[in-house]
Amino acid sequence: MEYIILLRGVTPSGKNAIPKMAYLVEILTEAGFEKVRTYIQSGNILLDSPLPVEEIRHLVHRLIKDQIGADLKMVIKTKRDLEKMADENPFIEKHYLYDRVHVILYQNSIQNLPLEKLLPDYGGEEICIGHHCLYLYLPRTAKRKKLNTNYLEKLFGVDLTMRKLKVIEKLLSK
Repeated sequence: MEYIILLRGVTPSGKNAIPKMAYLVEILTEAGFEKVRTYIQSGNILLDSPLPVEEIRHLVHRLIKDQIGADLKMVIKTKRDLEKMADENPFIEKHYLYDRVHVILYQNSIQNLPLEKLLPDYGGEEICIGHHCLYLYLPRTAKRKKLNTNYLEKLFGVDLTMRKLKVIEKLLSK
């Protein structure tokens, strides 16, 4: 099965740095994963594996920590999961800028989160609850964005990751 691993907290330098994505591809391929490839330096991995998600998570986390030194959170989804997210985008009207639409991903069902904790108003920022993720519209005019991964992780008490919708769609074409 084809999986997309979305690493959280990859930095260009420091403790969570992954110096070369090509090295990460090499490590994962040597561990037995198939068709391993990455997209941009921020931690998007595509691979095939017959293993269940939790085994993939454990193995990938251990390999990255042991061989690169980064201790990264991750969300793992199937290609079909990402297709559903892209198809469900609620921000498709003309006044929404495509490059300002983001998705928040959670390893389990987004519906399992305490969504009642979300505020009814975030100023110019918008949040929409989807079936498979949270959709955020973050206009350029927002000086300091309230709707960010750190805020939502603290609000819900779980690990999350965020990607622009255009990155999700690019991953689908890989």
